[in-house]
Amino acid sequence: MGLEPERPFPPGEYDVVVVGSGPGGLQTSYYLRRLGVDHAVISADEGPGGMFRKWPRFQRLISWTEVDAPVPRESVEYERYDQNSLLADEPQLRALVAARMGRELVVPSRPEMEEGLQQFTTQAALAVRYGCRWESTRQDETGFVLETSDGDYRCRAAVFAIGTTAPWKAAIPGIESVPHYAELQDPTAYVGKRVLVIGKRNSGFEVGNALLPWALQLILVSPQPVRTDVLAHASVRTRYLMPLEVDSVGGGAFVLDAAISRIERKTDGYRVWIAGTTQPGEHELVVDEAVVATGFETPLGDLPALGVKTVAQGRIPALTPYWETTVPGLYVAGNASQGAPELRKHGFGSASTSVKGFRYNARLLAGRIAARLGPGVDRPLASRDTVVPALSRALARDPALWSQKGYLARAYAFDNGQARDQGVVPLSAFLDADDPEAVAVAVEVNADGVIHPTVYVRRAGRLREEEFDPHLLHEFDDEPYRRLLARILDA
Repeated sequence: MGLEPERPFPPGEYDVVVVGSGPGGLQTSYYLRRLGVDHAVISADEGPGGMFRKWPRFQRLISWTEVDAPVPRESVEYERYDQNSLLADEPQLRALVAARMGRELVVPSRPEMEEGLQQFTTQAALAVRYGCRWESTRQDETGFVLETSDGDYRCRAAVFAIGTTAPWKAAIPGIESVPHYAELQDPTAYVGKRVLVIGKRNSGFEVGNALLPWALQLILVSPQPVRTDVLAHASVRTRYLMPLEVDSVGGGAFVLDAAISRIERKTDGYRVWIAGTTQPGEHELVVDEAVVATGFETPLGDLPALGVKTVAQGRIPALTPYWETTVPGLYVAGNASQGAPELRKHGFGSASTSVKGFRYNARLLAGRIAARLGPGVDRPLASRDTVVPALSRALARDPALWSQKGYLARAYAFDNGQARDQGVVPLSAFLDADDPEAVAVAVEVNADGVIHPTVYVRRAGRLREEEFDPHLLHEFDDEPYRRLLARILDA
């Protein structure tokens, strides 16, 4: 009596340390354990969920889940209909967010998402040392030492699944006086007020969408116009549509393309000076309230001092195609994995900012780490007559390829006439690989938003790309596609 319950993963030496208990950290830990990699998971939080313990501010996600679908919930194929649950090899661990959703909306609430992650942690028996804050990092000839509030952790590799959770403000004179999205008041506080929202990306439009029923007037401002051509094919489009619709009919919302040159706090509000970009001109705005919605950054702590470089104005770590930082042995999981390079054909980026995309990144990352520290994932030989059917099935049904269009691919390498199944790989890694004979397929979207298969073939070290025609019902495993694949491989 009076003793605290035993906490897992005491300070000490491990092959890998995972920092964070959000979906990225939980998914990475799950697959590291499946691969037999000795690792510890530490988290400053008091329970699982990461950012979903408090965000999004207005309680609804933007990634959807169909409660019912044409395939069983416990099947792998259901992942295409459920963008929010984590992956698992065991059927009973799949679709745990969907199991907690009501039918009011196709997007889960924040509490439903948090509960699904808690259930995954419990049912998968994932161990996490909660209340253990990572504080600093040092490197020596044997690896890394993570200094925490509980003591030192020594490891050969570390995975930082710490998200993009630190509020970030653009460098605008006077912006320090404006509250960030993270400090937003209850919507009722904006009744009858003119509100300026600084930023026109996801959090900016989330604020705009939420305040439309309350504010007298909304003004969303950022220099760049909204890419409606790209937005129309993105999962976040529903958040953007209502403010854009109200703006288009001249209602109480204005979506302005303008650079803010200065902000001045007044006793009764703000004066803001802006310069139009797509429509040049200087303007002065007077508003009652303002909100900074310029997003978040990854709380990297002292990692840049070790040599971890960043992108996106220093907000996100720069990563290799397999999510390793510029310091070998330090990796990133979760939505900060968006720092990895991608092709961005026709302006379409990866889905690595959301669970539906980075859950697949985490699975591949665990395999990468396992290969570095030990035998890794077995890549079996495949008979030649199984390659075409497997690639066709991947194009038609693989949730990883459909969730991460143009970013992940299914690949085979060939050596002396034998095929070796490479599984799902980052497409950019396949394109940069040195396999002299290889083939990969990906599901891609062209400039008109049409989904179609693309085949990449490397022969004698030379790469060729071939786009196949789209299919009205996306049945890319039909006989015509199999014949085209067979023709390419026969060559």
